[in-house]
Amino acid sequence: MSAPTSPAPKTALITGSDSGIGRATAVRLAEAGMDVAITWHSDEKGAQETADEVRGKGRRAVVGRMDLTRLPAAVDTMDDLCAQLGRLDVLVNNAGTGTATPFLDLSEHDLRRVLDVDLVGPFLCGQKAARRMIEQGDGGRIINVTSVHEHQPRVGAAPYCAAKGGLGLLTQTMALELAEHGITVNAVAPGEIATPMTGQEDSDVHTTHRPGVPLGRPGDAREVAAVIAFLAGPDASYVTGASWSVDGGMLRMDPMAGSHLTSDDWRRP
Repeated sequence: MSAPTSPAPKTALITGSDSGIGRATAVRLAEAGMDVAITWHSDEKGAQETADEVRGKGRRAVVGRMDLTRLPAAVDTMDDLCAQLGRLDVLVNNAGTGTATPFLDLSEHDLRRVLDVDLVGPFLCGQKAARRMIEQGDGGRIINVTSVHEHQPRVGAAPYCAAKGGLGLLTQTMALELAEHGITVNAVAPGEIATPMTGQEDSDVHTTHRPGVPLGRPGDAREVAAVIAFLAGPDASYVTGASWSVDGGMLRMDPMAGSHLTSDDWRRP
């Protein structure tokens, strides 16, 4: 007897898809046969380059600006993008920001900026997407890109850790409440990934040594996109409420080790 599967999704909206994980995800979902809505905050050129890659895979791409520091109005961009695509099957909440500031030096402005982009924005985008999916009547997929810091903290990243931890639990609550509508909700928690956010988008991850990561290197954005694509597709029809770490084993060490260990001595008993 064959396992039941859900229909293959036809459309996806990916926030912050002008570069990095967002761009890699847009291309991967286009390869899976989806038309893609792309959002950007400050890099319109990058967003158009992502759109060109999607079109190069034979799929439609639409582009819109979404500044998640301007809530709730920014989320209205979704209405226009979804109207252009005709429907919404997959939402990937990928847009994010952070700080590198000690807790005692943080301003309320910086705290609120990170919480808006990394937590409140995904909440509102998820809410709008879920309502559209329920109206369509045939389920959907929501994938929240969190971080290893959904699970463990990092010095200098208090707002980011608070937001990503909150997004992880929000994911679980959404999964419980939206399951009756056939909507699955999962998180993907990347470790150190070679993207603009970590200042190494164009580096070859296989030539960059990270002693504190068990696999010994950073991750490639396409490796994260592959997990997102699985969760967005019909083969993940019975997966919901989970957090998928894509971190080269970093969480088994402690995320601080990834950037702070300078030797491989820990590998020897």
